[in-house]
Amino acid sequence: MTDDNGAAPPAWDTFLPGDAYVGDAAVRAEWDSRYADRQQLWSGRPNGALVAEVAGLTPGRVLDVGCGEGADAVWLARGGWDVTALEVSGVALERAAGHARDAGVAVRWVHASLTEAALPPGSFDLVSAQYPALLRTPDAAAERALLAAVAPGGVLLLVHHAGMETQQAHDNDSGFDPADYVWPSMVDALLTDDWTVEVNEQRPRVAPDGGAGAHHTDDLVLRARRLR
Repeated sequence: MTDDNGAAPPAWDTFLPGDAYVGDAAVRAEWDSRYADRQQLWSGRPNGALVAEVAGLTPGRVLDVGCGEGADAVWLARGGWDVTALEVSGVALERAAGHARDAGVAVRWVHASLTEAALPPGSFDLVSAQYPALLRTPDAAAERALLAAVAPGGVLLLVHHAGMETQQAHDNDSGFDPADYVWPSMVDALLTDDWTVEVNEQRPRVAPDGGAGAHHTDDLVLRARRLR
């Protein structure tokens, strides 16, 4: 085998603006607009709860749900994980792919909503969803998609901002209604005897400096292991 420094990266290591999107076009447009409003929306550093909870895990296949600008995905790849990163915003994915290239790591980018991505069931040793904006549906599609993606023996790590679940829609002017979204308690309620809960708690947030959401002080952390 000879080195070829001019070789193109594998297809799954790139994201192109024209890549097909699978999901609700209105959701994509909403998040594209949010990202386009700022050159950088998030801090650019991995989420503290992810760093803490992954510390004792053996690297394997990981799904980063709602990867944003790619800080978690890049950090996981640097740690030896085989990373698949899913995001609805093409603007965010372009930035994420650029950060991965700059870091010299490989990531599979999936431009889709979680419920429409048709991910192979039971195929990830870790499913990480850090502060995801997953829309709630009567059939609990997003919650079930999170659980279905975890391989036997694997871990689901769901982290969200404490206190948001109980907000009233009229408490803010943003149009945000917590009843529209999936929260850790909803996922916990679907866990069967096939799962064991390793962590289910509220704790002070280890927040990266800067970036949207930095004002939140506490996390809800749900970590559950699939037994079979």
